[in-house]
Amino acid sequence: MKKFKVVVTDWEYDDLRFEEAVLNHPDIELVPAQCRTEDDVIAACKDADALINQYAPIGRKVIEALENCKVITRYGVGVNTIDLDAATEKGICVANVPDYCMDEVADHALALLMSWTRKVPIANYYVKNGRWDFKVTQPIYRLRGRKLGLVGFGKIPQALAAKTKPLGLEVIAYDPFFPADVAKQMGVELVSLDELCQQSDIISVHAPLMAATKGMIGKEQFAQMKKETIIINTSRGPVIDEPALIEALQNGQIAGAALDVAEQEPINQDNPMLKMENVILTPHVAWYSEEAAEEMRSKAAMGVVDTLIHGEYPKYLVNKQVREVVSLKETQPEERYAPLVR
Repeated sequence: MKKFKVVVTDWEYDDLRFEEAVLNHPDIELVPAQCRTEDDVIAACKDADALINQYAPIGRKVIEALENCKVITRYGVGVNTIDLDAATEKGICVANVPDYCMDEVADHALALLMSWTRKVPIANYYVKNGRWDFKVTQPIYRLRGRKLGLVGFGKIPQALAAKTKPLGLEVIAYDPFFPADVAKQMGVELVSLDELCQQSDIISVHAPLMAATKGMIGKEQFAQMKKETIIINTSRGPVIDEPALIEALQNGQIAGAALDVAEQEPINQDNPMLKMENVILTPHVAWYSEEAAEEMRSKAAMGVVDTLIHGEYPKYLVNKQVREVVSLKETQPEERYAPLVR
């Protein structure tokens, strides 16, 4: 029997040991590649049965060139590197790993919130440069009683809401797809985006990047915010209109920002935010812990096993409409995934 060819299109890890452990099967051949362009992907993956993807572009041109592919899995939550419509039309399952770093991202958003509101980076900078003076951090406002607005109310912002409640923050959220009664049971009021911008002292963005959310926080939204508002983003850079954010910071429309993501990554070295004292920047690290990295990589590989070896839709199927094009089994035993959770 011919082995299934599984290509890792690209990766930024030291090795592929977790993928190799999951895909250690006599019917699977794991092929590492480091593709950067669509032509690179086509050359490496044309005859592949499955792809594991990080950043390499998998657009319609690539998908139409794939001769045998049954499943594409992606490291992480977002699938914006993959043309979902093209994959669905061709009967290719697309899967992600939506649950590997919920605590890590919520913790990082909380760390950014606390660091900015207590002016920790500013205080640290001045102390290390010989100035011992609390006035360099002014103004600092008490957290208790202030309002945190969450853009999106999926599992990560839900976790953040739970972590911030003991701090005395009032939490509101904007999510047109989340049931208001369920949010209310969790002590969170759902509001419109306009209301969130107008009421919040701190805004934390958790929306996935798609056509409908690109630039959803822009000039109109910044114009409605308080001058004391800070904005945090641990989702995707383009969800915020970055030129509008820079203008709002320069004009004093808002007090500051704490960002783990940027419109372009790595961030351009001429980006004005690099020189702004009221902006905290981290290098898209919110997802990371040793445990989360292992879980993400192992689960991405297991999505391939689901389809190629077990004949099932992958556990974390994204393009659910593919069920109308290709018929696979629905069962995914939880015990198969249990050892992958660290």
